Amino acid sequence: MKKISLLTALCVVAFSGTAFAGTIKPGESTSCNDAKQITVEVDTIPNKSAGEFGHTANDRGTASLVVWKSSNATTVPLTLGPNDSNKSLTTTDKGKVGIKPMGEMGRNKVVLTSQPAFSRGDSIGDISGLVRFTNTGTNTVKVTCQ
Repeated sequence: MKKISLLTALCVVAFSGTAFAGTIKPGESTSCNDAKQITVEVDTIPNKSAGEFGHTANDRGTASLVVWKSSNATTVPLTLGPNDSNKSLTTTDKGKVGIKPMGEMGRNKVVLTSQPAFSRGDSIGDISGLVRFTNTGTNTVKVTCQ
């Protein structure tokens, strides 16, 4: 009897960290069920590059996730890159490639809003049912279900 109680307690603790939306570390998962709106965001982490090619230990602050949706059993990749900008590539060459600096920084947050009447089943907007987020990147991500 003690073993069953201990096993049950361990299962509750294990599933409580992944069953609800919140902050997920690399390799962890969380989910939302029948949410009207889901906010996914990564903290803006300083881009501390090392070396001439700009390699970083924190993937330039980028968040990488895999989103699984029960509504149509599809998996969709989601990437947030708040430090990404094409200006750094087009201004450092002093105009030699002939591309004008344009664009803007990437986003650190995306809000998914339920679109139940959307006809394409593979749409990221179809967030009805269970939506599971798995952090496949190197930075912590915050997921909020509403």
